[in-house]
Amino acid sequence: MEGTIWTLVPPILAIALALITKEVYLSLFAGICAGALFYSGFSVSGAISTTVDIMGSNVGENICIIIFLVLLGMMVSLMSKSGASRAYGQWASKNIKTKRGALFSTVALGVLIFVDDYFNCLTVGTIMSPITDRHKISRAKLAYIIDATAAPVCIISPVSSWAAAVSSSLPENSSIDGFMMFIEAIPYNYYALFTILMLVVLIILDFDFSKMKTYELNYGSKITADGPAGDIVANGNGKVRDLIIPIAVLVVFCISAMLYTGGILEGNGIVASFSNCDSAFSLVIGSFFTMIVIAVLYLPRKIVTFKQFAESLPEGFKAMVPAILILTFAWTLSGVCGDEYLRIGDYVSNLVNNSSMPHAIIPAIFFLVALGLAFSTGTSWGTFGILLPIVFAIFETNVSTLMVISMSAVMAGAVCGDHVSPISDTTILSSTGAQCNHIDHVNTQMPYALIVAAISFICYIISGFTGNGYIGLIVGLIATPALLFAIYKKQKASA
Repeated sequence: MEGTIWTLVPPILAIALALITKEVYLSLFAGICAGALFYSGFSVSGAISTTVDIMGSNVGENICIIIFLVLLGMMVSLMSKSGASRAYGQWASKNIKTKRGALFSTVALGVLIFVDDYFNCLTVGTIMSPITDRHKISRAKLAYIIDATAAPVCIISPVSSWAAAVSSSLPENSSIDGFMMFIEAIPYNYYALFTILMLVVLIILDFDFSKMKTYELNYGSKITADGPAGDIVANGNGKVRDLIIPIAVLVVFCISAMLYTGGILEGNGIVASFSNCDSAFSLVIGSFFTMIVIAVLYLPRKIVTFKQFAESLPEGFKAMVPAILILTFAWTLSGVCGDEYLRIGDYVSNLVNNSSMPHAIIPAIFFLVALGLAFSTGTSWGTFGILLPIVFAIFETNVSTLMVISMSAVMAGAVCGDHVSPISDTTILSSTGAQCNHIDHVNTQMPYALIVAAISFICYIISGFTGNGYIGLIVGLIATPALLFAIYKKQKASA
């Protein structure tokens, strides 16, 4: 069954069950079992062995992400127990006086943290949840803003771990400079650009639609506390600076660690260092030293006692267990569909390579294929690795505007599929950072993401036939606010 249409069954099964039953753990596990049975020829013992091997391998490869989550959970627990989060919420209530201001502040912070999407998801949620709560913004809306300013911002930021992933996805014998290609592709990455534009328009018009509107109107009834600080009691006398300083230190240390692991001390420039860095290991280094700073900041001033400090460590760990479990299952499902097992990428590659599509529709087709592949596997980076070499092979040495647009379409489709997939690590971390029920986040976000996806698809068709990516960009920049304004007017009329 490897490399055939049957490879699509495990991820589709997991996603369908998750959306129907709202039980994400069992749904992911069902998809893993189906994939392992397919690969082992329906041998139960072989399926068990395959599952254990993949899970052990993928968790080992991503152990730095798990360590970072644990350390970040501990930090959030400490900041909550110290009373620093409460103090920041009280300060924000006096200085951020409107709902629109709270929303714009959340978006601005998400855009500001452009280096890594994991770091973005958890940091923005930690800082902004007290402020959004105070202004009656649902956790589902917060999770959407976090998700919409994570991968979509990173994929258009040259100084990010995503730029490195894209640059390294081109064939080794490629004559194209991967980083320069990434820079050229930024104006044509329609999904990322239109998603950010949609956020701004929604905030300016101050409205929501579809399931998100229901959550906003029924604020409080859908809020869960599955993430950090869910049931941590604040009993310290921390000040605003006791929240701001650790977050600022975390940002500085993580960025410094990325530069260090990228070889800045060995003579590499800043851009080259970010491109070559080990982002996951850098996040661990940054968070470890931030924990030391928190201890030095809190304990001598008795903001928390030593006993409270020690109690916060396992509490923070426990708060991150749901996210770690979902990520473990998502990585395992991605692994069973990967190159060493069911080879879903081979099936998609053959499907694309064997088609005789006109060059003009290549960008739009690659956008849809990347969207579907990222949605099914929950990984943008894996989608880059599969599809970007295919685009390169189609155009060969003919480096043209259409080739750059097509590569942009792959990146945009991968981010879109990652954005709407229930098994995507970024989606999981966004709901964790916002302390929102995961399936609630997926259901409320999907209508928003699909509207942007539809506009992006049309713009890629326009760009393909005109051979000019800026025409598609202009059409999308006009169409996105126009469509949202039409929905807004219709809602007001019906109200």
